[in-house]
Amino acid sequence: MYLGRTSFVRWMTLIFLLLLACGLSVDALGQEKQSSALPPDSLTAIAREIMMTTRFCALITVDADGQPRVRAMDAFAPESDMTVWFATNPKSRKVEQIKQNPRVTLYYFDAAGASYVSLHGMAKLVDDPAEKAARWKEDWQAFYPDRDQSYLLIEVTPTRLEVLSMKHGIDDDPETWTPPAVEFKDKS
Repeated sequence: MYLGRTSFVRWMTLIFLLLLACGLSVDALGQEKQSSALPPDSLTAIAREIMMTTRFCALITVDADGQPRVRAMDAFAPESDMTVWFATNPKSRKVEQIKQNPRVTLYYFDAAGASYVSLHGMAKLVDDPAEKAARWKEDWQAFYPDRDQSYLLIEVTPTRLEVLSMKHGIDDDPETWTPPAVEFKDKS
């Protein structure tokens, strides 16, 4: 399903308002709070579930002026190590922004579960024909009519994961509002 720009903006505004409403009525959900000291594997498993529940996520890059830039992306499901892949047009602004600063954030929001995941990581541009062939969604044909020239992959390797989920009873620190997090080992 393709949403026009106006419909998408309305949809995102509705989600934002739902997020605020959920945040103001957390006790009404009747969920027991879990300890924020969940083991990293459990927190990662819950994050994966949230990420797979949402169709789109936000990719946040930083432009040459240091201004954060946000756009909705149709991501692949996270891999076992939480690496996430996207596709883009090689001429898009995000490509230049990633070349200048590969640090990115992915934001997944599940309104129904009053949950979100922020995945911080390092982005890498991938133009390998084998990877491009392996990572393709038929829904993208209209956006990338010439897969050789108009299709580029973005691979995001995680460095930190933050999770908040009323559905799973995962709450932030009551004083600092810091959500539970998992730090990933550097793979380089």
